[in-house]
Amino acid sequence: MDIKTAELPGIGKKISFHTSENSMIVLIIHHSGKRDLYFFEDADSDEADFFITLNGEETRQLGAQLLGAIYQPVDTDKMKMFQDKILIEWIELSAHSSLVNKSIGDSQIRTRTGASIIGIVKGENTIAVPDIDVVLQPGDVLMTLGKKEQIATFAALCKGEDQG
Repeated sequence: MDIKTAELPGIGKKISFHTSENSMIVLIIHHSGKRDLYFFEDADSDEADFFITLNGEETRQLGAQLLGAIYQPVDTDKMKMFQDKILIEWIELSAHSSLVNKSIGDSQIRTRTGASIIGIVKGENTIAVPDIDVVLQPGDVLMTLGKKEQIATFAALCKGEDQG
C-alpha cells in the first residue's frame, strides 16, 4: 500500500492510501476534528465513487474495527501458535465485583491482572478501545486481551471472587 500525506492550508491534512488493486481511499482530517473519507475504485479517477463524513467517536470505532477489536481473521497455523500465548475473552461484570462503579483507570486492571480491556458492550452500546475514564457497571461485557493466567485472574475479579 502506497501512502501519501499533504497539508491542506486552512483545512487540515490529506492522507491518500493507494491499494494493490489500484483503488484509493483519501482521508481528509479537518482542524475541527471532522474526518471525510473518499473512496475511488479507480485510483486515477478524478471523482470519488463514494464519500462519508465521520465524527471523532465514529472514527475511533471504525479504526478499532479495522485493527480487529471485534474480529480479526487468523490462519490456522498462527492460531495454534498463539493459542497458549494471547487470548481474547468476553467477560461479564458481576454486581459483586470490586470493579463496579469504578473507572478503568481507577481500577488499575492492567496493573492488578496484566489483562487489558479492549472493548465493552454496555447494553445496546459498544465501546471499542475504551478510554480509562469509562465507568464499569454490572452487566457490562468486557472484551479482554491477555495471557491465559491474566484472563483467569481478571475473570475472577469480574465475578467478585477476588476483592483485592
